Amino acid sequence: MLHAQIGRLLFVGIPGPTLDAATRQTLEELQIGGVILFRRNVGTPTEISALTAALHALPSQPLVAIDHEGGRVLRLGEPFTQFPPPAAVGRARDPDLAYRVGHAMGVELASVGIDLSFAPVLDVNSNPANPVISDRAFGSDPTLVSELGVALMRGLHDGGVLSCGKHFPGHGDTEKDSHLELPVVWRSRAELEKTELVPFRAAIAAGIPMLMSAHVLYPALDPEHPATLSRAILTDLLRKEQHFDGVVASDDLDMRAITNHQSVGDAAVATLRAGVDALLACQELQSAVAAFAAIEDAVAKTSLDANLITAAARRIQRLGARRGGAARVECRLPNERHRALLEEIQAV
Repeated sequence: MLHAQIGRLLFVGIPGPTLDAATRQTLEELQIGGVILFRRNVGTPTEISALTAALHALPSQPLVAIDHEGGRVLRLGEPFTQFPPPAAVGRARDPDLAYRVGHAMGVELASVGIDLSFAPVLDVNSNPANPVISDRAFGSDPTLVSELGVALMRGLHDGGVLSCGKHFPGHGDTEKDSHLELPVVWRSRAELEKTELVPFRAAIAAGIPMLMSAHVLYPALDPEHPATLSRAILTDLLRKEQHFDGVVASDDLDMRAITNHQSVGDAAVATLRAGVDALLACQELQSAVAAFAAIEDAVAKTSLDANLITAAARRIQRLGARRGGAARVECRLPNERHRALLEEIQAV
């Protein structure tokens, strides 16, 4: 029972565009809860469909996820519609347009068996020197980001995929890239309330099912731990104050904002203590193996409460029950209607 619950918490990357025997064996042994696709996994729509079908056929029936924001964070090439970054949608200041983009994205993803998109980006682009967010945000106005983020979320859901807002409590005011090092946001709690937290409050009120944490330090909220490792941020602020009862996902535990400071195994245990449900290990499958072993060992030594794992596994199971399932959405690719939508955005 505990083995299966730990496995359900792991969302992992796999090495190639097919499910090879060694990878299949590892995924089955871990009983993983999710697989995240990257460019290394992507072939033709037919090949992607075959891969997602093989993943869904695993005994643990994992969710299949992808980063699909538009612009530079778009793993799927042609014939999928090459939507521009969220900032291009933001320039129109039109929630209906954002909804239609989300719906088009959702339909295309669902048509090849993808269950979950790590979008919308709910960060506010409040720092021009930010090297990692920039045009990935809808804009610098928290109200606009809220309206467009919620609209895109609803479009994704109506198109057939689940959504995950990111990066809580806000990555927009950083000057470092958390893929490479640990950024710091120096805003006061009052400033965070007026800017960074606004879109997340809106998304929670609108029923977003999943949020991703930021590998960022916020001294006003927790002077010692980045958000992914912070109980003050993920449990006290997000769960208790913001009343979020969906799935909390970590950002990738293989990123250097984490690995420069501790092992993936130690980080996995710390994130669970903080309030994370889904642990992302995107780059190396061995990282998921190490995370699993560390969690199992921590429970055996009673340094990690097994009830946290049970609660997290139940939330992920509840999320999985909301997926589109076996009924594939039909979508001709390339899609002329979606191409027309792209031209509409480009004309703004």
